[in-house]
Amino acid sequence: MGEQFDSVEKEIQEHLSKLVKTAEIAGDDPLEQLAGAWLEKQSAFFEQTKQREMEEVEELEEQDARGALILTYSGSLISLGPMGEDGREVEYVSIGLRQDVPESASAEHSNLSVDLKLGVAAEFSGGPITKSSPVYAIAVLKEDLSEDEGLEVLGDVTMMLTQDFVDINKTLIDE
Repeated sequence: MGEQFDSVEKEIQEHLSKLVKTAEIAGDDPLEQLAGAWLEKQSAFFEQTKQREMEEVEELEEQDARGALILTYSGSLISLGPMGEDGREVEYVSIGLRQDVPESASAEHSNLSVDLKLGVAAEFSGGPITKSSPVYAIAVLKEDLSEDEGLEVLGDVTMMLTQDFVDINKTLIDE
């Protein structure tokens, strides 16, 4: 395989190998290109969450009220708003290269169906999606933020990352 593909973790390699079959990628080595894009998204995710002083965790319990940002094995982004009286605001942004999932979807009054854990799919009730690909990273908001402050931080970081991810995807489509 290529250098970029070889540099991603084994679980991600396996996931990308399946994903490349449904992705529309131009070029001679779609798997290598997809791995390169995944590495760029991973870097952008960690950079943006660090700038906003979000904490990386391995697990987020279903009833934990904090908001979080989630990066999946496929490179999709999920913004999980802080728990409010009527549930959570959830926004899903796909990798944008697949035809079998929506590019983006959002819902208010959504909830986690199970605890979030690295390596396990996120599951939702009343959400824009019912299940994601396995979770690669979870970054939670600081506990001292109000619900409105948390939604603002998540909105800002999601907007920035979505634009970054779109730009990264364009390089896959245009090559």
